[in-house]
Amino acid sequence: MPNRPSASDESTLLRWMRLEIGRINDGVVAERKRLSRLLREEQPSSVTKGGSRYDFDRDVLLRMGQAVPEELQRRLRLPILFYFDSTVPDSFFLADEAAVQALQSLREISPLRRMQGGRLWIAKPLVYAIMNRYPTAVQIMMG
Repeated sequence: MPNRPSASDESTLLRWMRLEIGRINDGVVAERKRLSRLLREEQPSSVTKGGSRYDFDRDVLLRMGQAVPEELQRRLRLPILFYFDSTVPDSFFLADEAAVQALQSLREISPLRRMQGGRLWIAKPLVYAIMNRYPTAVQIMMG
């Protein structure tokens, strides 16, 4: 086929990568709810980008609710999203000021840390440790 794009064509490769990243992100929550709302729900849940039900661990939400001030509970949307950037292989970033403040309230990151340029970079091992302590309340999203 003479009109078939080459697999080495950059635009073809980029389209394929976007498609694959979309599939990977299907499990990411589409409607992030405020912690204050999730704490009121009998069975806290939301829906993923792929359309599946996403259940939050109620015990994790209660632990977070005890450590996070009420005002912040009304601003914090869960799950907390860390973003992957292929140009920074050893870290993920947060792009949500309320998430930064919540992680500081939970003593997961230093209160001295500040966002720069709308992002706060955190080393992957620390992010994985946070995910283990707060399952269902934290997700990683491919960019």
